[in-house]
Amino acid sequence: MSNEKKQLTVEEIKKKSRHLRGAIVEELANGKTYFTEEGIQVLKFHGMYQQDDRDLRQQLKKEGKEKAYSMMIRARIPGGVLSSKAYLTFDRLSEQFGNSTLRITTRQTFQIHGILKKDVRQTIRSLHDTLITTLGGCGDQVRNILLCPAPHEGLFHEQLRVQLERLVDALSAKTAAYHEIWLDGEKVASNQDDEEPLYGQTYLPRKFKLAIAVEGDNCLDVYANDLGIVAHREGDVVSGYTLLVGGGMGRNHTKKDTYPRVATPLCFVLPDDLVETAIAIVSIQRDYGNRTDRQHSRFKYLLDERGLDWFSGELQHRLGRLLVAPRDLTWSQTTDHLGWHKQGEHTWFLGLPIQNGRIHNAGSLQLKTALRSIVERFAPEIHLTTSQNMLLCHLREDDKPLIESMLREHGVHFVEDIPTIERYAMACPALPTCGLAITESERVMPTVLANLEQVLVELGLEREEISIRMTGCPNGCTRPYVSDIGLVGRAPGKYDVYLGGDFFGTRLNELYAELVSLSSLSVVLYDILRDFRDHHVKDERFGAYCHRVSVEELKKRAESQR
Repeated sequence: MSNEKKQLTVEEIKKKSRHLRGAIVEELANGKTYFTEEGIQVLKFHGMYQQDDRDLRQQLKKEGKEKAYSMMIRARIPGGVLSSKAYLTFDRLSEQFGNSTLRITTRQTFQIHGILKKDVRQTIRSLHDTLITTLGGCGDQVRNILLCPAPHEGLFHEQLRVQLERLVDALSAKTAAYHEIWLDGEKVASNQDDEEPLYGQTYLPRKFKLAIAVEGDNCLDVYANDLGIVAHREGDVVSGYTLLVGGGMGRNHTKKDTYPRVATPLCFVLPDDLVETAIAIVSIQRDYGNRTDRQHSRFKYLLDERGLDWFSGELQHRLGRLLVAPRDLTWSQTTDHLGWHKQGEHTWFLGLPIQNGRIHNAGSLQLKTALRSIVERFAPEIHLTTSQNMLLCHLREDDKPLIESMLREHGVHFVEDIPTIERYAMACPALPTCGLAITESERVMPTVLANLEQVLVELGLEREEISIRMTGCPNGCTRPYVSDIGLVGRAPGKYDVYLGGDFFGTRLNELYAELVSLSSLSVVLYDILRDFRDHHVKDERFGAYCHRVSVEELKKRAESQR
C-alpha cells in the first residue's frame, strides 16, 4: 500500500465514491491488513483514520515486513454526552479490539486506537447498538458539534440542547452508505441526487467545526471554530445568538501563507433563525471554498480572500433578509468544570481531570478500572469536555463519599491533587499513532509539566493559572495558538514556542522562539516567567502580560539577562 501512487485528487475520490460508498465493501473482504489510498479518503467520512505504529516502522522495514497497520475510530458525540451503557461499550471495545485505552479528544468525543481492519465492522455495530455513530467523526463535513458540557438544569440549558439537536440533524450527512456498509448490509433505494441535500456529491472542501458557547464562559474555545455560536441569556431563556465565523487552528510550517485564525463576529440571530443561518453559512463554504489546494480549503481562507463584506452580502442573499449586527461579547471565565458541583436539588456532578484525555491503567493509576466500576455501579451520565476531561453526572449526594473512596483506591487524582499548570494543560496524541506528527507531544508532556512546575515553584508562581498546550505538528489539534503558552512541534525533539494568547481563548499568541529542544523548554520559559513575576500588574494574567509587553520586548529582556 505504501508504494501505491495517488492517482486521484481527494475531490475526485469524493465524487467517484457514490456518496461515501467507494470500494469499502470490497476492500473489507480482500484479506489485506490495510485500505488503499482511495479507501482511506472515503473512510474518513465514516469516522476513521488508517494509522500504523511508527515506533515499529524502522524495524519492520528492516525485516522486510509491512507496517503495523490499524485504524483509529472516532465517534460523533454531540455536546460530549453519552449514556453509561455507551461508555461501557467504548470501554469494552477498547479492550476487545483496541489498544486498551480510550482517548478523550478536544472536541468532546472518544477515539479508540489500534483496531485492526478485520474488527472495524463489529466495532461500529457495537457502538450503533448504544445509539453512537462514527459518521461525521472525521472527513470533509461538519464535525462533532460542541456545547458547554456542564449538566446545568433549567429552561435556558434545555433550549441549548434542543438547538444542538436541530443543528446536528440539519448539518449531518444523509448518505445511506454508512448503514449499507457497517450495519445491515442492504442497499437502500434512493435517488442519489437527493441523498445529500446539503453536501451534494463532493461534500465540503475541508472539515467544518461548530461550537455553542454561553456568553461569559468560553469553556470550549468558541473562537477556534469555523462557526462559533454564542448564546445570550435573558432571564432563563435564550434571547438569541451572536455568530462568529472563520476560526481555525491549522497551518503548515512549509507554507507561510497558512495560518491560525480566531473567528470574527458576524451577526446576531434569533433562536428560530439559527439553524437556517448555519445551513446557509455551510453552503457558502461548500460552493466557494477552495477545492484545488487543500492547504487553503478551510473556511477562514475563503473569508480572508473574499472579505467579510462579500460573505455578508452572499449570506443575506441566500437568507433573503438583512443581517443584524453582532452583539458585543464579554468573557469573565473559561471554566473547566472540574471538582464536585451541585447539579440539582439532590444530585451532583464530578469533574475529573484526565491527563491528556488518556483513560488507561498504568502502574498505580488504575483509572480505566476505577471508571468502569463506578459506571457499572452508579450509572452516571457521562459528559466529555473540550479540555479532554470527564464529568460524571446525576450522582446522588449520599454516594459521594463512596465514589471518592473508589477513585482514590485506584490512584485517581482529583483536581485539588494536581498542580495548577497541569490543570490547564493539553497535548495531542502525536507519536506513535498520528501520521502527521513531526515529534512527540502526549508522551513527553508529563516531563514538560514537571520541569515547568519546578520553575513555577522556584518563582513563587505555582498557583498562577496558565494555559499550556502542546502539539507534535503545526495542525493545532489542542488549539495551541490561543493558549498562554503554545508548544508546536517543528522537528524531531524541537518545538516552536508561542506566547501571549488569551486565557479566555479570544486572541492568538505570537511566535517567541523557534526550534527549542525539549530539554531547553523550561529554561527558555524561565526568563519570561521571572519577568512576569517581577513586572506584571495586579490581576494581570501571564498571556495578557506577554501581549501587553510584546514578544519582541520580551526577547530583548531575555537576551539582556544572559
